[in-house]
Order: sequence, then C-alpha cells, then structure tokens
Amino acid sequence: MFQKKTLIVVGAGASKEADLPVGSELTVRIANLLDVRHQDAKQTRGDTVLLAAIEEAVRRVDRSDGDIGTYVQACQRISSAMPQAMSIDSFMDAHRGDASLELCGKLAIVRAILQAERKSHLFFDGIRFPVAKMLERLKESWFNAFMQLLSENCRVGELAERLEWLSMIVFNYDRCIEHFLVNAIQNYYAIDTDQAEELVRSIEIYHPYGTVGALPWYAEEHAIAFGADPSAHQLLDLASQIKTFTEGTDPGSSDIGEIRKRVAEAQILLFLGFAFHRQNLDLIRPKTPPINRSREASCFATAVGISSSDCDLIAHEVARILNIPMSHIAFRPDLDCAGLFREFWRSLALS
Repeated sequence: MFQKKTLIVVGAGASKEADLPVGSELTVRIANLLDVRHQDAKQTRGDTVLLAAIEEAVRRVDRSDGDIGTYVQACQRISSAMPQAMSIDSFMDAHRGDASLELCGKLAIVRAILQAERKSHLFFDGIRFPVAKMLERLKESWFNAFMQLLSENCRVGELAERLEWLSMIVFNYDRCIEHFLVNAIQNYYAIDTDQAEELVRSIEIYHPYGTVGALPWYAEEHAIAFGADPSAHQLLDLASQIKTFTEGTDPGSSDIGEIRKRVAEAQILLFLGFAFHRQNLDLIRPKTPPINRSREASCFATAVGISSSDCDLIAHEVARILNIPMSHIAFRPDLDCAGLFREFWRSLALS
C-alpha cells in the first residue's frame, strides 16, 4: 500500500535525459529561430513559420497586413541577448510589460520545444520509430526508473490508487512525462490506450509556466501532438499557453495555490534536474511553514553542476521551506536523475 504523499519537482535537467535542451541550450535554439533577416524582400534567416505567426498576430489586431516591424525588432533584440541570458524565462521577466517582445519570446519557446520533442528519445511515429524503440532508448533514464517504481508490486487494478498519492510540479514547457507515462503504462500492463490515458489524467501534474499545448488525449483547447510541426495559426494559438513568471505566480490565473498546498503536504519531496533558481523556490514556497510533520517528511535532490557551498545554502533553504531537519535532506551533486532513483530506491518505494 502506498503510504506517503510524494511530490516530484521537475526541471530541465530531467528532460535532458531524454535529449531535450536545458536552459543554456534552449537559448541558442531560440536565438537562431528569432534571428529574422531579409534580403531582396526574401527571408534569409530565422524561422519562417514563426514569422508567419507574427504576421497572423498583426492581422488579428489590424484586420489587414499591418506593420510587423516592431515584432521583427523584438525578435532581433531577443536573439542578440540570448548569449547573455541565463534562460529565456529570466530574459522575458526582465522585460515584462513589453508585449511585442513577450509574444515573440513565447512563439520561439513553443517552436523550439516542439522541435526538441520531435528530435528527442521520446518521439515515435509507430512506423520507423515504434513505441518499443522509444522505450528501449530510455532504458537507462529516470523515466524508466520511475515507471519501475510505479509498477513495483502493483497490479494494473491497483495503479489508480497508487497514483492518487503522487503529484508533480513540472517547470518545463514540454510534455515528456505525460507522453512517456501513457505509452509506458499501456505497454507494460497491456491495456488499451483509453485506459492508460485515464490513469495519467488522474495524476496531479502542474506546469507553473504552461506548456507548448495540451496533448490531444487531454481533450483541451489548443492541443497538439508530441513533437508535431504546427502551422503558423496553430503556433500563435499555442503561444498563449506559455506563462511568464509574473503570469505563473498570479493567484487569479495560475495553480500557485494548489502547488504550494502540495509542497506543504508532501511527505517525500523529490527534485529532479531542478536548478533551484530563487524565483522558482519562491513560487513553490508555502505562505506559512508546514507544521506537525518534521519527522515524517524527506527530501531528495539532484544537484549536478551546483557547487558544494551552494548545495549547502540551498539545502538549508529547502529545509526551511519544508520545515524539516537537515538530516532529512539528501542533496547529491554526484547523481543525475536516474542515479538518484538507483541510490534511494528503497527510500522512494511506493509500496
């Protein structure tokens, strides 16, 4: 029987194990997409679909072929600044209120992430890349380790109850986890697609900054298949699903209240590929420290690339956020996400 409420906080480092870009790599891709240039009235650089989406945005406002010059300038501003930026998110937050820059940034995020999904280890088309090949590519990743943890000592009829105790906060724009779980559960338990999709829909998964669109089986507005190539019209609509930091922390238009509630209730908190940027720690921080559970809760975290001194500072801050002793926190700069599951398998067991 699953005994403890488990919360998994997912950052870009977790999707990296499926060959998606981390923040610094995403800025390079976004810089190339937004490097819009023309010669002799022809576009010579930058993404053509993205520029067509900007033209569509102008038409929706002006109902005519309006001037896109302001948006092209915004594209070039973002592109030239990306080598300096920690991430596209931090750059957009630094320029909050600039509507043209915000739209261009969101368009680039959607375009870049959908392209990255298609090139990732998670993509399959059922013909050249069957689902079995996708699962084989992920054999040594945390995705597979997570599926093994979910299915350990668990029959298909018991899985729904087990998933009730699980929630996830995903800071990435991609849909890797949802896409993987549906296909992994269906393949492992030999159940039909509808049943697997229903099980994954039951998991509380929060995306504070939105996604590049809902997967089609969520039956929501602005849906698009994993790794799909959108039209300009689709790209513009999907950009509305991306949230800036300000939008992600607005209690009136975000899940921040539910996110903080899950953090306060968590008995096992697992950080995977999370960079612990201050704004994201503030986002998940409960308004008041959790009480009456300091001896029950534990925290496990990957910290690859974080110095030992910073690990100590972050661990103390997380201890304050969760109101648990430092002895209940394991920060491991030597372990990637898959390694963390291997190291703490029994501690993370769901049965």
